[in-house]
Amino acid sequence: MRKIREVLRLKLELNLSDRLVGQSVQLARSTVQDYVARANQAGLNWPLPPELDDVQLEALLFRTHEQAAVSAAHQPDWAVLDRELRRKGVTRQLLWEEYRRQHPDGWQYATFNENYRKWKATTGLSMRQTHRAGEKLFVDYAGLTLPVTDPRSGDVLAGQVFVATLGASDYTYAEVTRSQGLHDWIESHIRALSFFGGVPEIIVPDNLKAGVTHASRYEPELNRTYQEFAQHYDVAVIPARVRKPKDKALVEVHVQIVERRILAPLRDRVFFSLPEANEAVRELLEALNRQPFQKRPGSRRSEFEALDQPVLRPLPAQPFEVAEWKHTTVGLDYHVVVQGHAYSVPHQYAKTRVDIRLTARLVEIYRSGQRIAVHHRVPGTLTRQQTTMPDHMPAHHRHYREVGPEQLTQQAQQVGEATAALVRAIFDGNQHPEQKKRVVTGLLRLHREYGERLEAACRRALALQAHSLQSVKSILKHRLDEAELPGNSIELPVAQHSNLRGPGYFAEIDEPGAERTLN
Repeated sequence: MRKIREVLRLKLELNLSDRLVGQSVQLARSTVQDYVARANQAGLNWPLPPELDDVQLEALLFRTHEQAAVSAAHQPDWAVLDRELRRKGVTRQLLWEEYRRQHPDGWQYATFNENYRKWKATTGLSMRQTHRAGEKLFVDYAGLTLPVTDPRSGDVLAGQVFVATLGASDYTYAEVTRSQGLHDWIESHIRALSFFGGVPEIIVPDNLKAGVTHASRYEPELNRTYQEFAQHYDVAVIPARVRKPKDKALVEVHVQIVERRILAPLRDRVFFSLPEANEAVRELLEALNRQPFQKRPGSRRSEFEALDQPVLRPLPAQPFEVAEWKHTTVGLDYHVVVQGHAYSVPHQYAKTRVDIRLTARLVEIYRSGQRIAVHHRVPGTLTRQQTTMPDHMPAHHRHYREVGPEQLTQQAQQVGEATAALVRAIFDGNQHPEQKKRVVTGLLRLHREYGERLEAACRRALALQAHSLQSVKSILKHRLDEAELPGNSIELPVAQHSNLRGPGYFAEIDEPGAERTLN
């Protein structure tokens, strides 16, 4: 016993290596390890209790078969304790204290832990993967796909299989999606949380590009839409570390289970739509979750009902609406273009960088994190058009937009009857209404420069049936206002008046409304 006490002193108090302890007491290293293991199993620490004599020490370290039988009778139900350990706030220390209250002569804490570790090893699970109820949801895509055939074209889509598993109960969700893109990725999360009927504390994804834009060991950068999803459901997203498969070992195992128990049985079936494929997956998934465990009591379904379901936080009133973010620069016309359609922003943001948030219904425009404009989204088929809010326009642009044909005709009437008549003729033309308004606005601006001469030029343009801004400018440029006197004649080249009658044609005007051909 003296050597045993010395081994325990050197090892437990001085923390020497097994080799050095063996050299000191002239024992083999394996013997030293055996003594120390027995002491740990008996729950002994250094210094030993002074009342512990050699006989008692030997009894503790080298129990008889009768003592072992008594200890076995006090062995707890490890499966029950393991389930309790996954509840919030429950620790092995608490479970051991409860065990000792039932069995005062039962194991010491160290022996209790050692036996629990041995039992856990027999279940095929790692101690490091014990998860608290409602804490973590692991998500990933399976390596295998489920083919879906288009009945019209015959094209085959490699359906991607999304898998989500709760850490405490192993309760599993799976579905088939068109791709691993951002929209499908987020929609799969939304349906998974709806399937579980609640929200965990943490979601652990792989470093998929749809969810993580920059992988980092300490501070991964989430996709902005994924981050919005996490905020909507008030859940933390902690991606697995790069090249650390143990961070998501649980979902890796269940991906393999889904491949073997769901995808493999469906390998010879032909599906013609995603809903049809998902219906078949749901049937096998239900069977998987209800199948009893091989090495412990219960099933995934029963464990979920006992552990995760009671502590999952409730779902929000409205599900998350998937949005896509884009970056662009506002044009000089204070509009941004989304799928060919232009949407206005306040004019002071022209030529600045903005973020665009796209949902199925809305187009939201942000600058420095603040929303500066929102529009109802126009269907993608209605392109090459624009949606402009009057409040976004400068004052002079807004005034120009609000002025219609009636107001412009009244302004022309103030210049003169000929000007008003020419304006009415322009509005009666075949041009686009916006283009007509631009022409009339340009025509009225000439009054600032030419004054009363504009009325004479408009009279001459009416006589020539030249209802264009360029015609009036040409008349004013050539100072033809004197031609309005009776008997005066004027020649205009065809190049400036496309409504005349062909090459070499000139008109001589004797009076308004009369013309004759010159050879």
